[in-house]
Amino acid sequence: MAKTTKRVSRAKREKKNVPTGIIHIRSTFNNTIITITDHDGNVIASSSAGRQGFKGSRKSTPFAAQLAAQDALRQAMEHGMRTAEVRVKGPGVGREAALRALQVEGFSVSVIRDVTPIPHNGCRPPKRRRI
Repeated sequence: MAKTTKRVSRAKREKKNVPTGIIHIRSTFNNTIITITDHDGNVIASSSAGRQGFKGSRKSTPFAAQLAAQDALRQAMEHGMRTAEVRVKGPGVGREAALRALQVEGFSVSVIRDVTPIPHNGCRPPKRRRI
């Protein structure tokens, strides 16, 4: 007797109408992650360089960050977002590339904030590389 398989369908996300929001750009040495939220912190869109198909050291390029930002912005525009506040965190090379992608897509940016955590003499940093 053959088993009957039950099809599980995922619920389709409803389109929210969010005119303004916050764009979080997390740029590390290895990757760039872009998350777009509303003012309450609910995630509307997200993307990363790895999600765009880049692997290894190519994830840490400015071009990968630009494509990730464009993908996240298109998702946010589907929800009606046009203006946003930008919060940039981290020392990576994708910071400026992601900000340039915002201007290319026609997003109006109200404020750009650098929220990189700075230690007040916290943990000891890793040793210096000698190449």
